[in-house]
Amino acid sequence: MSMLPSAHVDTFTRDHLPPADTWPALEFTLPELHYPERLNAAAVLIDDAVEQYGADRPALRTPDGVVWTYGELQTRSNQVAQVLTEDLGVVPGNRVLLRGPNNPWIVAAWLGVLKAGAVVVTTMPMLRSSEVSTLIQLTKPVVAISDHRFVDELAVAAGDAVTVLSYGADDDGDLTFRCGRKSGVFTAVDTSADDVALLGPTSGTTGVPKVTMHFHRDILANADTFARYVLEPTADDVFAGSPPLAFTFGLGGLVVFPLRFGASSLLTEKAGPVELAENASTAGASILFTAPTAYRAILKENRGDLLRGLRIAVSAGEHLSKETWEAVREATGLRLVNGIGATEMLHVFISAAGEHIRPGTTGRAVPGFRATILDADGNELGPGNIGRLAVIGPTGCRYLDDPRQANYVVNGWNVTGDTFAMDADGYFTYQARSDNMIVSSGYNIGGPEVEAAIDQHPDVVENAVIGIPDEQRGSIVCAFIVLREGVTGDAAKRKEIQDFVKHTIAPYKYPRDVRFVTGLPRNPSGKLQHFKLRDGVLAQDAGSASQTPQLTPAGQSQA
Repeated sequence: MSMLPSAHVDTFTRDHLPPADTWPALEFTLPELHYPERLNAAAVLIDDAVEQYGADRPALRTPDGVVWTYGELQTRSNQVAQVLTEDLGVVPGNRVLLRGPNNPWIVAAWLGVLKAGAVVVTTMPMLRSSEVSTLIQLTKPVVAISDHRFVDELAVAAGDAVTVLSYGADDDGDLTFRCGRKSGVFTAVDTSADDVALLGPTSGTTGVPKVTMHFHRDILANADTFARYVLEPTADDVFAGSPPLAFTFGLGGLVVFPLRFGASSLLTEKAGPVELAENASTAGASILFTAPTAYRAILKENRGDLLRGLRIAVSAGEHLSKETWEAVREATGLRLVNGIGATEMLHVFISAAGEHIRPGTTGRAVPGFRATILDADGNELGPGNIGRLAVIGPTGCRYLDDPRQANYVVNGWNVTGDTFAMDADGYFTYQARSDNMIVSSGYNIGGPEVEAAIDQHPDVVENAVIGIPDEQRGSIVCAFIVLREGVTGDAAKRKEIQDFVKHTIAPYKYPRDVRFVTGLPRNPSGKLQHFKLRDGVLAQDAGSASQTPQLTPAGQSQA
């Protein structure tokens, strides 16, 4: 596949793109998707926005009343670029890892990295040192920028290989102090439209995370498809939401979309569902992004009134049931905009808004994308069938040096790992995850990663992790654990293991349901049979306990 001349001096990302014949098909069917060959996404999102909408327009807001204008955000992102290039010697193509909660400085850093021609590596601030270390090994950043409150575990993971730069600390080496000594004048590097701009780690069905690779034009394509045609934002909109900016769902909804259309964004570092709704209401938010779990929690507390000022409420990250959609409609008058996206695609590619919504369905392919259902052999199925969801559009899966590229891309289609049904009108209805991903409260959790963490506990002989249905969270992590001989599997041991996992990997991944067993079901070759555990739980929940697999010391199911 022919690519445009790169501006990258450090060619790591281009050198580690997957082979061209394993890429998905890419289509640019809308006029907005025809970008110039030389393109820096940050320059478009902030420099062009200042020119078009004015420097005094509000860009970023916080619940405590802080407001950054477009001009202030432009200056600070330029200063970040200056610190990176002038003080730290960052060159185009270098990777810069970001770690921090949703606040204005993390946005300035994100834009500044792109302006410098470097590649952003987004990470969750709650990741533990072992998890960050894995991402460092995969992406090889030269600098890591972190909120000062999350530096400790990052420093352990970085060692001497990565320069760690904090922001928000009270010392003259802090990024904010360094920025204060810079002019704030910087010309964005003249990157190619298909230079890699972003590396987005995604949880996988094995313990090793996959790292998705996205170009400068990809970042804009999300705004010019889902946002432009489904949300239809204006410069008067105020965006708010719960997803972290390390998730592409949050990055799009809280940074890329508002900046693309001259709007502003409310950035909330941490808030429960009701507090999020209170903050959004106080800020006059008109567009809200969060998971179905949060909408249910808000209604449960009888605070649907907080949502009535919204123009659009977006639900994504997990399945939105018809019951939840109808409950929100009844309590608030809002018609929730459902959608499905993927880190591999950057954002939502199936959705519907307004009168086009059909409750219980996810929606139709967003303008700029087309979607279908595939059978197990990769053949397209017609309407009325259930199969693997597949999509093609202006963005697509490119994993960083990962053989799992071949699993995600089939005959040019991006195959998401979800099972859907499609009707004659092109509406898609979610059925289930078709891989071993657990989606809990909008978080993607790889079962094998949790298994690996549990295995590190000294009293654990072996374990298996599955996702089981949960009314509040959609799914929760359930662990079946075999303890070493002589250890009692009681409530105290259960909590001990849960706390151990919270301190080993990100706390949101811990098993909320722990079941101690004497053995695990395996096939004759010794492969663990997760499906038997799932079937057993479902049968038990349905009141058919007699059908639950009985786990024996030999580890074989006698169901």
